[in-house]
Amino acid sequence: MTTTHTVRTYKSSEPLAANDQLAGKLAALAAEQTRPLDDTAVDMVINRVIDNASVAVASLDRDPVISARGQAEAHPYAPGATVFGLAPIQRVSPEWAAWANGVAVRELDYHDTFLAADYSHPGDNIPP
Repeated sequence: MTTTHTVRTYKSSEPLAANDQLAGKLAALAAEQTRPLDDTAVDMVINRVIDNASVAVASLDRDPVISARGQAEAHPYAPGATVFGLAPIQRVSPEWAAWANGVAVRELDYHDTFLAADYSHPGDNIPP
């Protein structure tokens, strides 16, 4: 089954229901349970998560990652989110966790994709 969504920009003054916004449509797609993933798709997701986590851990002592992590630490928040390299009980504001984790994932990954069938690094499909 294919669903086509029309997406366009809206002025700030135009009312738009949450479920009609792009984020709402993506959330509905993510929550959809009528199309379970096949084994190949599940394996690919697992590989991407392992790849991202491995690269993030390997980059923990790199200067940009240390800097981004320090920025995140300056924004404690409960319940908050975790950051690679911090204790799991140390929580920060989610947007700062996304920033620090994104820097950790990208620092050593170098977007090493040969531009052929894939147009981006496979790990880019998992946002920070």
